[in-house]
Amino acid sequence: MRNLLITALCLVVALPGVAQTVSPKPSRLGLCAACHGETGVAVMPGAPNLAGQRLDYLRAALKHYRDGSRDVPVMRAAIGPLSDAELDAVARWYSVQIPAAAKL
Repeated sequence: MRNLLITALCLVVALPGVAQTVSPKPSRLGLCAACHGETGVAVMPGAPNLAGQRLDYLRAALKHYRDGSRDVPVMRAAIGPLSDAELDAVARWYSVQIPAAAKL
C-alpha cells in the first residue's frame, strides 16, 4: 500500500510538468494543415512533411516565407497575416509531432 501511495504521489507531482511541455494545437493551424496535414504529415503532393522538424528551423523558415526572403507566393499568402506568436505556435506544434516513418 505504501508503494502505491508513493507512486501516486510521484505521478501527481510529475504530471503538471509534463502537461506544460505539450504544445497546444494552434488556433491558426487550419491553412497549414490543408497542405501539411494537422499532424505534419503532408496531405498534398509536393508539400513537405513538417512533423518532428527542429523548432528553430521551423520558426526561421516561417519568418522567411512571411517576409519574402524565401520566395514561395502560396506560403507568403498563407502565413502573411500571422503574428510572431502565431508563427511560433505553429512551429512548436509541428516540431513535437511524430514523423510519418516513426508512426509505423
